[in-house]
Amino acid sequence: MNGISGLIFTPYLCIINNLKKYGMKTNAICPISINKVDENVARLNGIFTVLLLVVFALTGNILPVLFLLIDFVMRGAELSKFSPLAVISKLILTSLNIHKKPINAGPKIFAARIGILFGFGIVLFYFLQIQSVALIFTGVFAFCAFLEGFFGYCVACQIYPFVYKFTFKSAI
Repeated sequence: MNGISGLIFTPYLCIINNLKKYGMKTNAICPISINKVDENVARLNGIFTVLLLVVFALTGNILPVLFLLIDFVMRGAELSKFSPLAVISKLILTSLNIHKKPINAGPKIFAARIGILFGFGIVLFYFLQIQSVALIFTGVFAFCAFLEGFFGYCVACQIYPFVYKFTFKSAI
């Protein structure tokens, strides 16, 4: 990678090699960060996201999606300490005495930025009164959040290599 994009982007990447023995992809590309997040908080955030999207789908009330959009903007801007869902999730996990499981924040930040796109899409199509498209965005977003919340499977982390290749194809 050359130029400014290399200076900005390189610290956020890792190439994971020789992980066949763990059943993982070899040469997987993922965003990395020097920061850590609690995987349990991320998963509980995913469950709350599903619940709020279900409320929107059943009631047509856009407020839960606007709340999610603001929350995802905070997390995507690396301000998760101000994220209402993250704060609530931390309180619940602390009260249940569930221990922290620190993981790299990079993939979760990238996933939050994808969540911003989905939230914006839902809001846009809602206000354009194209409810069917808003509900499609809602369904895909809820499905991805469901996978994160209940199985710890991050869909955004799986699409990251394609985004990277498309964005930085000349550097590969």
